[in-house]
Amino acid sequence: MGRVQLFEISLSHSRVVYSPGEPLAGTVRVRLGAPLPFRAIRVTCTGSCGVSNKANDAAWVAEEDYFNSSLSLADKGSLPAGEHSFPFQFLLPATAPTSFEGPFGKIVHQVRAAIHTPRFSKDHKCSLVFYILSPLNLNSIPDIEQPNVASATKKFSYKLVKTGSVVLTASTDLRGYVVGQALQLHADIENQSGKDTSPVVASLLQKVSYKAKRWIHDIRTIAEVEGAGVKAWRRAQWHEQILVPALPQSALPGCSLIHIDYYLQVSLKAPEATVTLPVFIGNIAVNHAPLSPRPGPGLPPWAPPLVVPSAPPQEEAEAEAAAGGPHFLDPVSLSTKSHSQQQPLLAYLGFCATVPYFAEGSGGPVPTTSTLILPPEYSSWGYPYEAPPSYEQSCGGVDPSLAPES
Repeated sequence: MGRVQLFEISLSHSRVVYSPGEPLAGTVRVRLGAPLPFRAIRVTCTGSCGVSNKANDAAWVAEEDYFNSSLSLADKGSLPAGEHSFPFQFLLPATAPTSFEGPFGKIVHQVRAAIHTPRFSKDHKCSLVFYILSPLNLNSIPDIEQPNVASATKKFSYKLVKTGSVVLTASTDLRGYVVGQALQLHADIENQSGKDTSPVVASLLQKVSYKAKRWIHDIRTIAEVEGAGVKAWRRAQWHEQILVPALPQSALPGCSLIHIDYYLQVSLKAPEATVTLPVFIGNIAVNHAPLSPRPGPGLPPWAPPLVVPSAPPQEEAEAEAAAGGPHFLDPVSLSTKSHSQQQPLLAYLGFCATVPYFAEGSGGPVPTTSTLILPPEYSSWGYPYEAPPSYEQSCGGVDPSLAPES
């Protein structure tokens, strides 16, 4: 079986996840079938980040170190046959960033041990990866309690000579969410034309930016929900919710090479109109009451104010009047056609579409099928296989049991 039968690292209490500033203790175990001369036995604790220009390529073009501490477990001598244990302890720095691994880079924390043998003999090495989770308190983000509202107006032509416009307004109840919390979405669509719109689609997007020789952006669709279209000369409102699945937190504080952003994008394909709302994913829920615009009657308290429909162009009004005229009745409620929510982590890794693109240069996008590997704590929450209940089913409001205590 050889001279070295066992050489491994174990952490106290079999822990895998640590917080910045915590002590990390463990043991290096060696089992020998015969005596082993050595020059030194050392253990090292490191934290670093590396990014690449190519997906799944470990040839880093940019790197940064967060900590690198070493301990000498034994000086020059000889280990007799049998089992030997060498305890160690390190203090993790308070500024260590959260662990992360993506197709273009990763933040890795690990413990490495080595038995340095005399000259012309093979050194023995082993390593163990552990994870750091630096909690993101959403209440520390400026303006997190401010209204999250965006609006877009799209003018377009149809039937060659006719023109019209669509006003798309979207809002969410909060700007920041934790895993398991329901993101409440409200959309108001005013169709100021004689043509029906396409279905409305809301997507929760993750954008991971890697600072290599140039910025590389990896965009994934996390969840998507589709509502019905809006009839000509009608105004409609759409209420839905997206259950936030297990995701790494926004920003990755402490790391300058990798940045994570999340967005809620609400869009129409015909006419083409899109609004984008930035959202934050953290570990400690927002505890401020959201400040919101004054709502209209029958709307959620965080919904945007009502938009008064404007009259169609005079020539269209006359044409429509001959056929009964445009009908701006009370807003109707749109139904939901489909709801695509993340499956448990392994299924999610294969589901998310990766569309990396470069912020500068002439190179075109290079789609990949690379998976986003997350630390174990991100997959510990068992979110459902089926889509969450609709807004109507849940009667609005977030189930308090879904939000962790702050």
